Amino acid sequence: MTNRQNAALQTKRKLIAAALELIKSNGFNAINVEDITREAGVAKGTFYTYFKRKEDIVLEISRAPFAEIADELEAMRALPLIDKLSHYVRRFMQCVQFCGIHICRQWTRDVLDPNEVPENKDAQKWQYDVNMLQNILKNAVQNGELKKNTPIDLFTHILICQMYGMMTCWCMSDGKFDPLDWTDRFCAAQLPALFGPYLSVKK
Repeated sequence: MTNRQNAALQTKRKLIAAALELIKSNGFNAINVEDITREAGVAKGTFYTYFKRKEDIVLEISRAPFAEIADELEAMRALPLIDKLSHYVRRFMQCVQFCGIHICRQWTRDVLDPNEVPENKDAQKWQYDVNMLQNILKNAVQNGELKKNTPIDLFTHILICQMYGMMTCWCMSDGKFDPLDWTDRFCAAQLPALFGPYLSVKK
């Protein structure tokens, strides 16, 4: 990476960090591009070098933490399936909570109808998450941890509805409950019950 490319990356990171703090403190609608660039210590026009509109920076903020989860799961390949699934579901909700309720609400508004955001990579976020879960379960079948008759599609959609439902309920309750606490309770109570009958007994 050249010095110029590195400087550009650092500037973009400054804008993202500034926007994250401002949105967490004040909400999305209460700030504008000038607030973000002032907080980041850059000229207002600099914002448009990296983003077309204020909404785009929210998508960047919400996307970044999820990229780490795939690497973490790869490093956990040898662990039991319930541990991997619990980690994935918890990290998903941890990323949501880290970004904050204001960003979560704005991101949901932006991607609720994927047909309205054809150029937005996050229009396919739901499918990305479905694929991630399906791959975890398919790998468990292939390595003999789950039986071949495991209803992968059914379990994938049960889990995805739980994750997105928890995120939505957190927003609708105005943050009146701790989503990580309830996610942990769900994983402890429901994952063994769901997958127990399909776990293979290895000889």
